[in-house]
Amino acid sequence: MTLRIKYPEEIETRMKAFYDSLNEKDRRRYAAIEAIKLGHGGQIYISSVLGCHFQTVMAGINEITNGTETPEGRIRKPGRGKKKIIDTVKNIDEIFFNILKNHTAGSPTDKEIKWTNLSLKDISKAFESKGMNITPYVVKQLLKKHGFVKRKMQKAVTMKDSKDRNEQFERIHELRIGFAVKSVYF
Repeated sequence: MTLRIKYPEEIETRMKAFYDSLNEKDRRRYAAIEAIKLGHGGQIYISSVLGCHFQTVMAGINEITNGTETPEGRIRKPGRGKKKIIDTVKNIDEIFFNILKNHTAGSPTDKEIKWTNLSLKDISKAFESKGMNITPYVVKQLLKKHGFVKRKMQKAVTMKDSKDRNEQFERIHELRIGFAVKSVYF
């Protein structure tokens, strides 16, 4: 569908800048008014100029012609909008805790304070290895949801090399496995 009238490029740029400055409800209505002014084929043209979906323009036209159903002081109806991934993906909390089970530490004096030594990207990659596309931003939301705090190890003085250092960690690992096995049987 080609329009008989198209706006000059300078006007299109100004329209887009104005559109970007509006809230969601006003964007729909502005796009609708511009499309109605142009008539047949205006919806597709305006959606391409403003960079919005064709259905957004159609929803705006519907609001203008049939009235709006959104409550006063709101941009959209209650319960509308995209839900957070942490609320929609099944078992995300279980998988999250499974990833962090060997990488979680906490304050000995306050049980509520806990942290992990994994970075957001490390946790995101661990989710990816389990077949889930979870971004570092979502990982940050999960950490906040479950009460993890930011903490980095800081070492002011370098330690000397110890010849038994590796043996210490191997012994700790053995003890940990031993206690984990005992807790399964009791």
